Amino acid sequence: MRVWGRTTDPQTGAKTWVEVTTDVNGLNDAVNITWMAQVIRLNLGESPFWGNWGIPQYQTIMSQVLPTFYVMQIQKQFAPLFASLSIVQQTGTVNPTYNVNAVTQYGAIIPTIAVEIPT
Repeated sequence: MRVWGRTTDPQTGAKTWVEVTTDVNGLNDAVNITWMAQVIRLNLGESPFWGNWGIPQYQTIMSQVLPTFYVMQIQKQFAPLFASLSIVQQTGTVNPTYNVNAVTQYGAIIPTIAVEIPT
């Protein structure tokens, strides 16, 4: 499997796309977590292949309602790929930000990842 993830250089702020593929042992853990982070940042209906995946960002901004329902849907869609998956809203941030905690099918703990929903 292969997905593309966006990284930011902490010193310069330059953003680049990085290819994430199945590792040498045949595990797709990095692919799955990158894919999920991209879906969280995806606008609902933006993908030509997965139109029902993502978050309706414009509507949530206009209604001033946090997109928690859609984040829970994403958690439900990706839960079978992990032994444990938790997506929790982070408090005290300007933009809606969610902490992703995951344990892979093989018991590896993925460090907490903060995913900010663009506004």
